[in-house]
Amino acid sequence: MTSSNFEIEVKDKYVVLRLLSEKLDGVISPELKTHLVEINSQGHQNIIIDLAHTRYCDSSGLSAILVGNRLCKNTGGTFVICQLQPMVMKLISISQLNNILNITPTLQEAVDYVLMEIMEKGMKDSE
Repeated sequence: MTSSNFEIEVKDKYVVLRLLSEKLDGVISPELKTHLVEINSQGHQNIIIDLAHTRYCDSSGLSAILVGNRLCKNTGGTFVICQLQPMVMKLISISQLNNILNITPTLQEAVDYVLMEIMEKGMKDSE
């Protein structure tokens, strides 16, 4: 599934949402929130947001990211953001959200993180 600002790739155990815009601001954030809610309501509890193309983020963008984090947490899933550009990482650090969010340098590391979380939850459930 693709829109002009997003590319959504549904995998077996997770969904990758790629933001194709250079800005995650008040114009794009509502659309991101809508996609996150739709993905989650379709039963996908593990979401990865790939921000490789995004060079700017404002408070509404952070708010949308936090919506995704909360949705995944509430359904027992995992939320990861990856490939953050320096300015976006700086804003997240200043906001101290780097202590709350799962952040990985690459998409592959994000996928590995999600799969590891699924494995760990499976082990806890079988105890």
